Amino acid sequence: MIDHSAASGHHGEATKWTEWVGFASVMMMLLGGLQVLEGLVAIFDDEFYLVDAGGLVVNLDFTVWGWVHLGIGVIIVATGIGLRTGSVVARVLAVVFAVLSALANLAFIAAFPLWCSVAITFDVIVIYAIVVHGNELKRR
Repeated sequence: MIDHSAASGHHGEATKWTEWVGFASVMMMLLGGLQVLEGLVAIFDDEFYLVDAGGLVVNLDFTVWGWVHLGIGVIIVATGIGLRTGSVVARVLAVVFAVLSALANLAFIAAFPLWCSVAITFDVIVIYAIVVHGNELKRR
């Protein structure tokens, strides 16, 4: 595909990364929803996970972990919705909560390794897209 912004001399126009920021917002809504589900499972079914609470990096009861995941998930969904507007506040919150999500999943990785690894990977992609190309969404 031809980059018309370089040919026409218009700098500061949105690049293809704008779609990645849009993707990041959708991923945040999806990851937040799945984080909510993970939280609900931790609250209501301690037996679901591979280890008991003592086997986690941070030794907390699964109910506590459930509320942590539930809270982060709800905020991530709301931030993902706000990210679609290109708001600076939403971008900052998106990065902050993607980092918190990655840290929470890293601490919870012994209980649910596959999902936590996938969530951390998507959190990193979301952070990159927003930090490097987040201001392009506003120009769109």
